Amino acid sequence: MIPMRATTLDNGLKVLVQEEHTAPLVSVWCWYKVGSKDEGPGLTGISHWCEHMNFKGTRNIPRDEVKGIIEQFGGTWNGYTWIDQTAYLETASRDALDRMLFIEAERMANGLYHPDDCESERTVIISELQGGENDPDQLLDQELTATAFKAHPYRNPTIGWLSDLQTMTRDDLYGYYRAHYVPNRATLVVVGDVEADEALRLVDRRFRPIPASTAAAPRRATIEPEQTGERRVTLRRDGTTGYLKIGYHAPAVTDPQFYPLLLLDAVLTGAKGLNLWSSFRVPPPQRSARLYRALVERGLASSISGALLPTAEPFLYVVSATATAGVPLADVEAAALDELERVRRGLITDAELAKAKTQLRARLVFESDSVTNIAHQLGYFETIAEARVIADAPARIGTVTLHDIGAAAQAMLTAANRTIGWFDPLAPGGPDAARPGPIARPAAAAFRA
Repeated sequence: MIPMRATTLDNGLKVLVQEEHTAPLVSVWCWYKVGSKDEGPGLTGISHWCEHMNFKGTRNIPRDEVKGIIEQFGGTWNGYTWIDQTAYLETASRDALDRMLFIEAERMANGLYHPDDCESERTVIISELQGGENDPDQLLDQELTATAFKAHPYRNPTIGWLSDLQTMTRDDLYGYYRAHYVPNRATLVVVGDVEADEALRLVDRRFRPIPASTAAAPRRATIEPEQTGERRVTLRRDGTTGYLKIGYHAPAVTDPQFYPLLLLDAVLTGAKGLNLWSSFRVPPPQRSARLYRALVERGLASSISGALLPTAEPFLYVVSATATAGVPLADVEAAALDELERVRRGLITDAELAKAKTQLRARLVFESDSVTNIAHQLGYFETIAEARVIADAPARIGTVTLHDIGAAAQAMLTAANRTIGWFDPLAPGGPDAARPGPIARPAAAAFRA
């Protein structure tokens, strides 16, 4: 493989270029170090809202032509916002590289934020938020996260809270855009059938004229106090299916315990990899997973999943189960906690660890099977840590021992460190059936379709 080229322009823009000559395609991602953790009081959801606005045209690209520029080359485009970052992408034939760079330079420097567009997008986002009420699993996920975190802004949903979305102004949005969509808070990634020198020349021509911002404040977030006791949240609304979530405070991706816990999750619920863009779209191998056997094979749950996501600061490890019809959530919880306690006591075998390592390494290979996925991984990890973190992942996984997993499990899987959430459905027409519930968020990351 040709080594990745990395440079930083005079205005602070980081640029990563990876040559991949397997197909005549190129993927461009522009990453900004701004997500929901950067939002202040009254501004929750503003990062996601700005992401929407940056598809609404620029000074030199009419709003209806943004997607057409890429589609004329047979390409695709998208973007998403999550807790640590906002990203935009285009993947198209290699002769479209300069046009893709033009779009991202325009998005960085010349967003319009027309008042009419801001208002129409307010309606879209509020509808998106309220529509999430129909998904009890997402509703419970939001409430569990908000209960697990008392101080850190990871507690806020990416889409924001309703009252903030109702009161934010066009000036709030544009001011936030100008403070955060600047070259010295961004990383541009180019992966594909390109020559690195030529790609860097094109990047320099498009982005060097954009000035750095002297107003870009350093990212700071309140450190979450150590949890000192189990927390619980129970939602009761109309529904037919019960959901259980068990969340534990978990380390950031740079913590030495992250990879032992990633392998622990592979043993518990199946290996899932580290690519937020593609990893969770492919079901993990679960036939031998501990919690699958303890819950699904015994008929207590119809599905089981786990999520340990790579983040810049400590987030959550969440185990989720969908109760089988007629099975009380208390029974599902008891069986799940019993298996988690067995693991905490060190009851993982050498064979389970070896299988988890093999499956996880395979997932890492599969989720870097395209220029789009490679570019995602480089930019995502540069945003939360450093790009080399993902390159080092296979070796880090290979060195994990049973002792490492045991120590990490002992530290994380304690009652005082967990938050338990139930969605306990009410029978239609029951005495509490009309009771209102909290607003839901969409998926963990707010993706553009």
